[in-house]
Amino acid sequence: MRRLLITTARRLSGDSLAWNSLLIMATTVCNGGLGYLYWMLAARTVPPYQVGPATALISAATAVSMIANLGAGHMFIQRLPGIDTGTWSRVVGAGLFAGSVATAATAAVTAVVVPALSGNFAFLAGPGATAALIAAAVAVTLTTLLDNLYVAHRAGRGMLLRNVAVAAGKIVALAGVLAAGFHGAMAVLLSWTLPALLISLVTIVAALGRLRPGARARLTGLRAELPHLRAALTGHHLINLTQAGPAALLPVLVTARLGADANAHFYLAWMTASMLFMVSPAVASALYAERTNASPVTVTRAAVVVAAVVGVPALVLLAGGDLVLGLFSTAYATEGGTLLRILVLAALPDAVANLAVAHWRSRGEFRLCRRLNLIRAVTCLVLAWLLLPTHGVTGAGLAWLAGQTAAALLVAAVALTVSAGRERCPGAPETARTVSRSGETWAERDRKAGTTTAAAKQ
Repeated sequence: MRRLLITTARRLSGDSLAWNSLLIMATTVCNGGLGYLYWMLAARTVPPYQVGPATALISAATAVSMIANLGAGHMFIQRLPGIDTGTWSRVVGAGLFAGSVATAATAAVTAVVVPALSGNFAFLAGPGATAALIAAAVAVTLTTLLDNLYVAHRAGRGMLLRNVAVAAGKIVALAGVLAAGFHGAMAVLLSWTLPALLISLVTIVAALGRLRPGARARLTGLRAELPHLRAALTGHHLINLTQAGPAALLPVLVTARLGADANAHFYLAWMTASMLFMVSPAVASALYAERTNASPVTVTRAAVVVAAVVGVPALVLLAGGDLVLGLFSTAYATEGGTLLRILVLAALPDAVANLAVAHWRSRGEFRLCRRLNLIRAVTCLVLAWLLLPTHGVTGAGLAWLAGQTAAALLVAAVALTVSAGRERCPGAPETARTVSRSGETWAERDRKAGTTTAAAKQ
C-alpha cells in the first residue's frame, strides 16, 4: 500500500494539471469539512434567528466582493508567468490594493442603498453593520485574490496550507469570542471575518517572498498598472461577474424574497452542495494556469479529473443528503433536503460550462465566455426571483439547475458548430496559449514594454 501511494504521488506530481487540480480541490475539501464543523458549532450555540442575519450578511459580503474585486485574480494568472521580479511586485501590489479599495467602497454603498430597497435587509443599517459588511467583503476579496496568486504559480500546496489555517482559525475564533462574552450574530461575524483578514495580511507580509524570491507587494508604479486593471475589468472581471454572480447573489435573493430565516436553511444546503460546485472551477483554474505556462493540456483531461472527483460525493449526497443536513438540526434537513438534491444534479452541467469558459478564455475568446455566462446568469437569477415566492428555497435550486443546463446546451451547440467548421476546413490550427488581441502572450507584451521603456530612458 505504501509503495502504491508513493507511486501514485509521483505520477500526480509529474502531471501538473492533475496535481494542482488535486491541491486546489483538497483546499476545497478541507475548507468544506472544517466549514461544516464551524457552522455545526454555530448552529448549536447561536439561536437560528441570529444565524439567519449572520449568514445573510456573509452572503451579501460575498456578493459585494464578487462585484468589486476588478478581476485582478485572473489578471495574476494571465500576467505573472514569465515577468521579472520588479514587475511582479507591482502587479501584485496594484491588484491587491485596487481590489480591496473597490470592495470597501462598494460595501459601504451597499450598506446604505440595499436596506432602503428591501426591508429584509434592515439588519445592514447602522455603523456597526456597515463596518462588519466592509470587513467581511474585504476578507473575501483578499482570500480570492491570494488564492489566484497561488494558482498562477501552480503552488497549490501553499494555498492549501493557507486556507486550512483560515478555516481552522474560524473554529478557534468562534470558541474564543463565545468565551469572551460575545453571542448571537456578532459571535458568528467576528469569528468568520477576523481569521480571514489576519491570515491574509500575514500572507502578504511574510509569504509572498517565498512564492517569488525577492518579491513583495508594493504600491509604487500604480499608475502604470491602470491600463492593465481596466483591461482586467472589461475582460476577465465581466466573465467572472457573470460566472460567479448567480452563486453569490442567490442567497441575497433568498433573503430579499423570503427573509433571513429562510436564508439560513438555504445557506447550509448551498454550502453542502458547494463541495461539488467548487471542483470544476478548481480544475478550470488549473487548466487556465497550465496553458498560460505553455503546457498543452486538453479539456478532455480536465473533464476526467472533474468526473473522478465529483462522482462518488454526488452519489452520496443524492442518497444521504438529508442525513448530512440533519447534523445541523432536523429543521435544516426538512427545509433543505429537496433543494440539496436539485443542486447536486446541477453539478454536471455546471462543470461543462466552467471547463468551456476556461478553454475559451485560454484562447482569448472573451466575448464567447461572456455570452455563455450571461445566459446562465440571467436564466438563473430571473427564474429564482419568480420561483422563490411560490416554491420557497427549492425554487432557488430549480433556477440554478435551469441556468446551468441552459449554459451546457449552449456549449454543446458551439462544439457542434466548431466540429462542422473543422470538417469544412480540415487542418485549421488552434492555440492553447493565453493571448492578447494582437496575438502575443501577456508575458511577451510585458517584456516588450519593459524593453521599450529601458530604451527610452537610455
